[in-house]
Amino acid sequence: MGKPQIMQQNILNQVLNDIDQFNLNDPNKEIDELGTEHAKEFLYGKRMSNCLHDFMLAPPAELQIAARAQHIGRWLSLRSDYPEGRAGYLKWRSDLGKKHAELCADIMRKHNLEETLIDATSSLLRKEKLKRNPLTQALEDVICLVFLKYYFVEFANKHAQEKVISIVQKTWAKMSEEGQQAALALDLSDEALSLVKQALA
Repeated sequence: MGKPQIMQQNILNQVLNDIDQFNLNDPNKEIDELGTEHAKEFLYGKRMSNCLHDFMLAPPAELQIAARAQHIGRWLSLRSDYPEGRAGYLKWRSDLGKKHAELCADIMRKHNLEETLIDATSSLLRKEKLKRNPLTQALEDVICLVFLKYYFVEFANKHAQEKVISIVQKTWAKMSEEGQQAALALDLSDEALSLVKQALA
């Protein structure tokens, strides 16, 4: 793994703010836990950052940026634009990662950041070297934690129990042992916890 990138906190804050500003253009809306409406991917980015800082002490700059930009501009690339089936789904996901990386890189270059930092962040957003790069794995862990904490119950209510259990099992397999322990420590509802336990039984 390359050496973690270091940058000034004020520049990092500017980059994160620009990602937020981009995601505020999302026409899709979502209500948070307090009943406040937000642009959907703006809220997702904030949740990613919060979970990252709960999960890791002093995460490096490239990981902080990648977490915030995980869904940057996601509404611009629709699943319906791709063929049905697994092949279409995988192509959509691959293209999404590339698009997120490109949009994030544009923002980072606006702040004259080093190309090595931009490349490191782009690699994380494309999920390269999962299970081999600890930062890519940490990003994947945080993605899974955000799903379980904020989106799992809604997902479970929309799908058959068999599919829900399968998704939990696949999610679990993507996580590191540290990520799995963090997931078990989440304050999940009784319904969500029951489904997770069934999946892991």
